[in-house]
Amino acid sequence: MVPPDDFRYPDLLKQIWTVNETFIQRLLSFPSGRLPVEIANEIDGTFSSAGCLNGSFLALSNDDHYKTSTRFSGVDMNAARLLFHKLIQPEHTHISQQVAASLEKNLIPKLTSSLPDVEALRLYLTLPECPLMSDENNFTTLAIPFGAAILNLEKAPLKVLENWWSVLEPPLFLKIVELYKDVVVHLLKLCKMGLPPADRRILTNFLHTAFRVLEILHRVNERGQVIQYDRFYIHEIQDLIDIRTDYINWFQQQVLGMDVNHGLTELTDIPVIICTYPFVFDAQAKTNLLQTDAIIQMQMAVDQAHRQNLSSLFLPVFESVNPCLILMVRRDNIVGDAVEVLRKTKNVDYKKPLKVIFVGEEAVDAGGVRKEFFLLIMRELLDPKYGMFRYYEESRLIWFSDKTFEDSDLFHLIGVVCGLAIYNFTIVDLHFPLALYKKLLNKKPSLDDLKELMPDVGRGMQQLLDYPEDDIEEAFCLNFTITVENFGTTEIKELVPKGADIPVVKQNRQDFVDAYVDYIFNRSVASLYSAFHEGFHKVCGGKVLQLFQPSELQAMVIGNTNYDWKELEKNTEYKGEYWADHPTIKIFWEVFHELSLEKKKQFLCKYSKLLPRSF
Repeated sequence: MVPPDDFRYPDLLKQIWTVNETFIQRLLSFPSGRLPVEIANEIDGTFSSAGCLNGSFLALSNDDHYKTSTRFSGVDMNAARLLFHKLIQPEHTHISQQVAASLEKNLIPKLTSSLPDVEALRLYLTLPECPLMSDENNFTTLAIPFGAAILNLEKAPLKVLENWWSVLEPPLFLKIVELYKDVVVHLLKLCKMGLPPADRRILTNFLHTAFRVLEILHRVNERGQVIQYDRFYIHEIQDLIDIRTDYINWFQQQVLGMDVNHGLTELTDIPVIICTYPFVFDAQAKTNLLQTDAIIQMQMAVDQAHRQNLSSLFLPVFESVNPCLILMVRRDNIVGDAVEVLRKTKNVDYKKPLKVIFVGEEAVDAGGVRKEFFLLIMRELLDPKYGMFRYYEESRLIWFSDKTFEDSDLFHLIGVVCGLAIYNFTIVDLHFPLALYKKLLNKKPSLDDLKELMPDVGRGMQQLLDYPEDDIEEAFCLNFTITVENFGTTEIKELVPKGADIPVVKQNRQDFVDAYVDYIFNRSVASLYSAFHEGFHKVCGGKVLQLFQPSELQAMVIGNTNYDWKELEKNTEYKGEYWADHPTIKIFWEVFHELSLEKKKQFLCKYSKLLPRSF
């Protein structure tokens, strides 16, 4: 005889507690001080319950929370941020303390690795928005145990959480990244203070947790680039650890084939090797790592030469004498000499300190001669008379030319020269697109790389992908071929077998773009790039390259193009009769700052060999 419940009209008395506007306003209405017992119990019940938090902050517009799935969380993240910040306020410390205690003692310790449904993952998304998590006083009681709970998730729920992270708005995703970066910095500062072994052991375990959470976040970001990769940099790291010692430990670990940073579930005395997480190093830190690697490699080469008791090799053009690598070349035949060296020294070890001697000149190399060598040889090799590279006018970049008549030795030489430039910390004027450095790091070039090298073609490909109608075959009239110029004649190259018979339609247009990109950057220049790759990795084939992003490796070769000319003036040192306020110097800088960017660069290139004496 009892009427049925109508769940279309929720009975508020039968609902679970949730964090909502009404709840927060009621809490804030109580004056600062001791909370009534029933209110404290409600706070504790809400923030001790995974169900209550998972039922909070739901996306109510259009009932989006009913669409919760492995790709959609059903959570209104902006509401979560707003409500958490309303709740946690400095003037209401009694509320903050009760929330923190409930999270620390009841909620986080009870989080399990296996969850009954994707809805049970919502709190993993919303809890980092709570300001208490970002308070360094709560790092060891909230942020680190919460991170451990994330790491403890089974593979399936962790994948769902990663999917949800990947579609977050960049500021929301960055919030989680910044949280665990701050945790790392806080822990490293504590470690640097000097602690008893027991405390250091605990902090080491905490560091493992924070770094591994960052590693998962970085993996998510690598798939979809939610934020720029440099937002993972921890700039303070160089001040908090001995980066060279860390690299040596990592180097030894790599040689032994060990990976001690992963799979740790209990307290451990094993120190964190931060080079295992290279994404936290900024460009300056990676430069220091490269210098460390160069020193190690050079010392190993010198030690090996000592053991073999070799006094000299390949005179007079190329000598490998202890403790340096000496390259002797003639200015008027710099490429010929270098090629002759290459052919005679296939097995030479280039990983020694390099000294360059121009035959017939005073054999003094304080860095300027070496810089001039790299400048001259690259200028010569890139001369159009060799036809080794194609110049793209629109982008002012070069790429390997499949029309060259030069053999692979020259491409091998250019790879060696680039590697030597990096190992000897000398920039070279090499206008390759980022795609080259991606390939050197075993990353695939993409449509973005085609847009950089060939902007017109790249824009056309993007228009093809964005075309909204179904009549692609009629509108674009494309098939799986590419038209290339070959000494005044036109050739048709098939991008796939029987490509001339395959029209580009809506269903296969992405395959066409991928095949086009692959042809430009891979298939058409495979043998030429292979020779370059072999030469480069002959010098720079160490483990240290794994630590670099393509753009960072590019900066190591061609330098940083963001010039601060005022900083150059500020840090210039003068010798002899000149000083900063000398009239001649003041006039020089006035004229220099009025030059165009290109003229400034030309000046520095032309007179760089004089700089050690003049500045």
